[in-house]
Amino acid sequence: MASSPLVDLNDYDLTKTAVNKAAVLDVLSQRGRFEMVDGLIHFDPEGEYVIGYKDIKSDDWWCDDHIPGRPLFPRVLMVEAAAQMCTYDFMHRSHAASDRFVGFGGMNNTRFRGTVIPGSRLIIVGKLARIRSRMFTYYTQGFVEDRMVFESEIMGVVV
Repeated sequence: MASSPLVDLNDYDLTKTAVNKAAVLDVLSQRGRFEMVDGLIHFDPEGEYVIGYKDIKSDDWWCDDHIPGRPLFPRVLMVEAAAQMCTYDFMHRSHAASDRFVGFGGMNNTRFRGTVIPGSRLIIVGKLARIRSRMFTYYTQGFVEDRMVFESEIMGVVV
């Protein structure tokens, strides 16, 4: 059984972008095919939540090979998108130097609950669970429309 949603997405305008992709890329190191965050809908480094999105397109690099004829956004990339969004939030909360790189530290209690297909917008919610100077943990969930497609506890480590 899925956990309860971390936030009520009806409380947010999911068509608005608070932080655009260019600003996200000013902080994150991933480039090209591994740019997994297209923008943030809600960003408040003083609050407990961050909400971002990834638009899934029919010409994305994985579409031809990840289930030919029925492309499914790879679930590992859902979690990668959440990790990148949480890294952006962590970098602002911790006031980390821009030359610091945060690596994927691990994940717990990960469950995939649905598929994501081209033409979808994956909404990612992160709730800060724990932060230290060199490490963080966030609870994350992903949604397509009103359907939860994944949830995971994500850890990042400054390397």
